[in-house]
Amino acid sequence: MKGSRAEEKIMSGCAISGILNRKGNRFSGEEIIDSIALMHERSNGLGGGFAAYGIYPEFKEQYAIHMFYDDLDAKEEVEYFLNRHFNIAVAEKIPTREVDKISNPPIIWRYFAMPNEQKLSEFGLADDEYVAQSVMNINANYRGAFVVSSGKNMGVFKGVGYPEDIGDFYKLEEYEAYLWTAHGRFPTNTPGWWGGAHPFTLLDWSIVHNGEISSYGANKRYLEMFGYKCTMQTDTEAITYLFDLMLRKHKLSLESAVKAVAAPLWSEIERMEPKEKKIATAIRTIYGNALLNGPFSIILGHKDGFLALNDRIKLRPLVVAEDEERTYVASEESAIREICSEPEKVWTPRGGEPVIGLLEGREEVWA
Repeated sequence: MKGSRAEEKIMSGCAISGILNRKGNRFSGEEIIDSIALMHERSNGLGGGFAAYGIYPEFKEQYAIHMFYDDLDAKEEVEYFLNRHFNIAVAEKIPTREVDKISNPPIIWRYFAMPNEQKLSEFGLADDEYVAQSVMNINANYRGAFVVSSGKNMGVFKGVGYPEDIGDFYKLEEYEAYLWTAHGRFPTNTPGWWGGAHPFTLLDWSIVHNGEISSYGANKRYLEMFGYKCTMQTDTEAITYLFDLMLRKHKLSLESAVKAVAAPLWSEIERMEPKEKKIATAIRTIYGNALLNGPFSIILGHKDGFLALNDRIKLRPLVVAEDEERTYVASEESAIREICSEPEKVWTPRGGEPVIGLLEGREEVWA
């Protein structure tokens, strides 16, 4: 599955894009492909991918586990593990088509499954924690196997290639989702290989990321204190796990999580009103090792919508737009206007300013 490194290091590379229908109406993958394809020059063909939410309504209560396998031996070993720990309703090949520019794909499979009740009782875990631990176990201990995504009613489709070719390869025009995110990759520190393409996921969290996180070592060590296994040696995996830790395990609000990863400077905290200063100080103190240093812009997708964010100094671009039903976010305004020629509102968020797009009626959940 692994490929070669990019010959040049272009620090501003990578493209991200996202579309949310706030009313929950589903639409095909054609628009997100058109949006990310317009930013073709921001990637180099070593990685492209998409996250889609709402695509499996007939299996919406099951975990949809997407897998890459290097060979049939790896597939056999992982399926033995899955059959012992999960009740699998469906196991099938993910549909693809031949695309000239896509070569040497792994074995690509999906499973709709629920944790085995006896195992849950034995380990004393909730469903989501059981699945999360199973994902990290497979990625750490099963050679030649990689969990692409593991959420409910969502899936990730990624690989080595330009994103528009990856979308064509996976037949994304045949899927319908209420939230799509996309990534065009220009790898700078890790090889271009199928598992290394974005989005990175855990449960229904997905991250697409443009940038380079210099705090990866500190973030990784911090996550390992809470049982996370960072096996990919990439900052995007660490970002995904940080949000899982803060939002799922620690039940922080989205805005509080943002104050941890893109924390205000201490000099800014000193000038805050007393109540705001107390909260910011507590978050900065408790979650100091969750701080992301370096240039970045990210889109965090989840079942209720998305969070878009760039670094405090705004070293990576991010543009947002809205119309009557949708919220759009992308690295370039042109990528939004390609699919929405006359948005009602367009703006560029300040550095470290979160853009939170949610399904109607879900605002209180993330307050």
